[in-house]
Amino acid sequence: MDAKFVLRYVHKRPWLVVVELGTSNRDHITIAIAGVGGQGTLLASQIIGHAAIKSGFSVRISETFGMSQRGGPVVSHIKIAKGNVYSPLIPLMTADIVVGFEALESLRASLKFLKPKGSVIVNTRVIYPVEVNRGDARYPPLEKILEALRSIAGEVVALDATELAMKVGNPITANIVMLGALAALEKLPIKVEELRAAVMERVPRDVEVNLRAFDLGLQVVREQLKKS
Repeated sequence: MDAKFVLRYVHKRPWLVVVELGTSNRDHITIAIAGVGGQGTLLASQIIGHAAIKSGFSVRISETFGMSQRGGPVVSHIKIAKGNVYSPLIPLMTADIVVGFEALESLRASLKFLKPKGSVIVNTRVIYPVEVNRGDARYPPLEKILEALRSIAGEVVALDATELAMKVGNPITANIVMLGALAALEKLPIKVEELRAAVMERVPRDVEVNLRAFDLGLQVVREQLKKS
């Protein structure tokens, strides 16, 4: 199964329309967080939004869903700007960053929302959808998903956030690991310590575990970027 097949597998464009291709800077950024139900995409979005608001930015957050059941695809849209933010959804192919909590959903969201040569952070842990578990569909090999991502993104950072979360004692904190990874890119108009403080304020329960998760994601990606 080659990368071209993977692209066809997850992305058909009969609905493709002319879209507004925006420009980004540190005062205006759009982030799509993709995953499946139950992975904490909304909480991660709320933490980013909380940090941005405390830093003086306007924020709009919304979610779109695939299957309504737990385990269906979910995309959280985050728009951060110094001025007013009107539309709650990210226009097609304009997201500055896609943060993918699941490998295939990372690619699906990137094909739909990522701007040309935007940045992608992907959790390499696979969650098979219902169709694959039933035998009605195939799940592409992880290396082909990553190859396809690299063909459309300017930067791809891959890590097993779920394994890192287990190292700090709670696999549920994989979403917080991914926030640390996002902070390591240094593309947000928010300081790392502000995002870390938002983790403390939004998830006061088990705060020490969540902070360890954030710090580990930050450390792993910083080390990865130094080597690249």
